[in-house]
Amino acid sequence: MKVWLGLCALLGVLSVVFWLLDPPSYAAAQLPSRLSWDAARWPQRPWTLWTASLVHLSGSHLVANLLALAALAVLGAALHAQRSAALALFIAWPLGTASLMLWPGVAHYRGLSGLIHAAVLALWAHTAINSIAKPVSFVLLAGIGLKLMMEHAWSQPMAFDPDWGFNVVYAAHLGGAAAGAVCGLLCCGLALGWRKARRGQAAGQHPGKRSGGNQGGHLG
Repeated sequence: MKVWLGLCALLGVLSVVFWLLDPPSYAAAQLPSRLSWDAARWPQRPWTLWTASLVHLSGSHLVANLLALAALAVLGAALHAQRSAALALFIAWPLGTASLMLWPGVAHYRGLSGLIHAAVLALWAHTAINSIAKPVSFVLLAGIGLKLMMEHAWSQPMAFDPDWGFNVVYAAHLGGAAAGAVCGLLCCGLALGWRKARRGQAAGQHPGKRSGGNQGGHLG
């Protein structure tokens, strides 16, 4: 749980730091272009696979994403999200951005929204695999699935949203969700298998304790 909260805090703090370094009045600065993901330039700037999630287009864009991130941090704490869920989110971080290469129409990207979708699916995998709050896993999957269907990024990877005042990259939501789901299932599944193997190994190393207790019961 602490690792999950730490990762969410790190993402939030870095987002605020980059915003302070790149306020709207500094639109001419070079920092945005060097931190945002650019389809044509990212091979020369591979760090943008990570930093693109940490820079935003407006103050409201930043605040909305920080609120969503805080909600997922609290939800993860309530669900006792383990290191495997945090590891899944960490691995999905650059993968979600890299998935934008599948969409030729997407030339630029910045914002936490793709990573937020990845976090939702990482928590879904955690709850589903570990049998923790099973109804929550269904709600998470149904909610994110309905949202992705409404956005239908496969046919409309991006579209202008007048409420935000800029193009929303729906492909980042879909790519982040896919990365979060795959990484979540792998990391949480492997962690569960490792824990079961450890328990089995521990039980095999101390067989006498259980059998001794049974013998004592029969003798009594």
